[in-house]
Amino acid sequence: ESVVENNTKESAEAKTWLVKSIESYFNAAISNQENIMQNITTKDYYDFKTDATNVDLDIDGSLTLKEFQQKWKNKFNTENVALNTGFLISAQDWTKIEVKKCDLNASLENDYSFYVELQDIESKEVFKRIIKVTKIKNKFFIGNVLEKVN
Repeated sequence: ESVVENNTKESAEAKTWLVKSIESYFNAAISNQENIMQNITTKDYYDFKTDATNVDLDIDGSLTLKEFQQKWKNKFNTENVALNTGFLISAQDWTKIEVKKCDLNASLENDYSFYVELQDIESKEVFKRIIKVTKIKNKFFIGNVLEKVN
């Protein structure tokens, strides 16, 4: 029973951390967002999402779709990431993003999967995501975001 209790307590901490991290990211000045993203994601996920955002763009370090899939196929499902869009939401001109829902989907040792709905308050657009939170050295990080959720 102590394992279940500990897991419930940790998943609640992971949820609180996730909601706070998402909201601080979207409330920050755009110039600070990349820094915040780096601090709240694992290095692999940060690099993966950065590559996904820049696929086929005419910028230094940009990968073609094929190169992107080849580079990341063993670590991430390259079908579940939105290309050429920002972190967590696909809208570019958003006003205020709030976490409308954040429910624990599953947990396994130091990994927690949450079903999350983010809403742009002004446009009422809702972005549904599955976000994996990983605990590394007593700190939480976003380890993956499945962006194509029905």
